[in-house]
Amino acid sequence: MKPIDLRSDTVTKPTAAMRRAMAEADVGDDIYGEDPTVRRLEERIAEVLGLPAALYVPSGTQANQIAMGLHCRQGDEVLAEANSHIFHYESGALSGLWGVQPAPLAGAHGLVSAEQVTAAVRTDFVGPRSRLLSLENTHNRSGGRVWPLALFRSVVEAGRKAGLAVHLDGARLFNAAVATGMPASAWASLTDSTAVCFSKGLGAPVGSAILGSREFIEEARRLRKRLGGAMRQVGILAAGALYALEHHVERLAEDHVHARRLAAGLAELPGVKVTPSQVETNMVVAEFPLPVREMLGKLAAHGVLAGSTGTGPHAVRLVTHLDVSSTDIDEALVRIRRALAG
Repeated sequence: MKPIDLRSDTVTKPTAAMRRAMAEADVGDDIYGEDPTVRRLEERIAEVLGLPAALYVPSGTQANQIAMGLHCRQGDEVLAEANSHIFHYESGALSGLWGVQPAPLAGAHGLVSAEQVTAAVRTDFVGPRSRLLSLENTHNRSGGRVWPLALFRSVVEAGRKAGLAVHLDGARLFNAAVATGMPASAWASLTDSTAVCFSKGLGAPVGSAILGSREFIEEARRLRKRLGGAMRQVGILAAGALYALEHHVERLAEDHVHARRLAAGLAELPGVKVTPSQVETNMVVAEFPLPVREMLGKLAAHGVLAGSTGTGPHAVRLVTHLDVSSTDIDEALVRIRRALAG
């Protein structure tokens, strides 16, 4: 029985066309700035997101952490929603790399308000200095929640009024764009820096980008080297990211349809709690009757791989992606029903 892998949208395999693009990529030494495919990718993503310049990096974590390191100094504080990726999935890099303190804001489904930002900014000289506001779109631990643009703009304005720089962790920003019909630049162009991922949702095997002003990206290049992220003939990988950017954005709508189909089917199963109307992009978070670890084991035994949000003892996350078809969704529901019955 072939497993249906719904753990994450990072588990995809390169398509045949993407593999050809990678195999035929024109390459050079990127540390010398001589890889033409990397240059094309960086120019293209900057154009798409409406920011002056971009830098190709190995991972979304490195993209975020380059931003943290450039915006902040030791003893500074980063404001972000309490379930943000930078707090939970980046190995304590804020403190470990930069000596920066997190300031978690208790959000609602991954979103915070302008009033919360204003109230959280420290003004006394004995506390850490509030330096950066980091926002995540879509919000991973909230099941792919999209930031409404008007709310996003008001929160950014509150941060700027308080003297904060603004970073966007836009690992799945294109999911937000496709879900709302608005360009990704609608959010990114409001920020001082934005990170996007090519291997989440878009199907590339490796890579993210960090974007900002030209001066910011020149400093980012130096910090990437310090973190060990500078690479040589990396156009082979950048070609996969460029192909994904040009061919796999609009098709994200299919993943969103599949996620809603999955949620609707789960809602009909005994003991499963899920609200299909809350599924905005490619993630479904459902409450199962068994504790997460036990439930994941039962699902795996029936050929369905899923994950945990880490936000509740019964909360299971299922993510649709490039390698999951509508037929797979229907088969997954059959297998999940059997797992619950067994």
